[in-house]
Amino acid sequence: MLSAQEIAILKYNGGGDWYANPTALPNLIQFCNKNIGTQLNSKPQTVEIGSSTIFQYPYIHMTGHGNVFFSQEEAANLRTYLLSGGFLHIDDNYGMEPYLKKELIKVFPDKDLEELGGEHPIFFQKYTFKSGLPKIHEHEGQRPQAFGIFHEGRLILLFTFESDLGDGWEDPVVHNDPEEVRTKALQMGANIVQYVFKN
Repeated sequence: MLSAQEIAILKYNGGGDWYANPTALPNLIQFCNKNIGTQLNSKPQTVEIGSSTIFQYPYIHMTGHGNVFFSQEEAANLRTYLLSGGFLHIDDNYGMEPYLKKELIKVFPDKDLEELGGEHPIFFQKYTFKSGLPKIHEHEGQRPQAFGIFHEGRLILLFTFESDLGDGWEDPVVHNDPEEVRTKALQMGANIVQYVFKN
């Protein structure tokens, strides 16, 4: 049994809808508690990027469709959080990527996003994804990609792009995704949670 932990949603500035997919994380938490032995708080908290409370959460989730802006102080706070053992999963809900990449340079001017190969352990936790990140929503029709930022060999930031896992975690009535697609999204999400709490 994995120890009790909490997941938080990252509130950021710039006008992007950081609050998108309101049913996503509660559904993922419920799935993880049922299937991989976590004891996550059923209600995810919200944490502001510049707040000291960010350090209370081992796993922070970020999503949205649009603009993202980090002040230098916020970028420094996020950097310290990640280098101190925290983990950030950024799930592009479609349209976030060009803004996000610009802001990540403020956080890690010395690090680049690296694409995770299909052999990365995050794809081989409770559930196996031999082809890497699953495709949940089409959007531009591009292949799904998982990118990471590493520090001393540890994956500290995961950016999932052209997949839209969060939409697949939402209540079925929100996007009318087939059950098979939702299950893949939840299983991949559970793999991420399991990977973070084991490492």
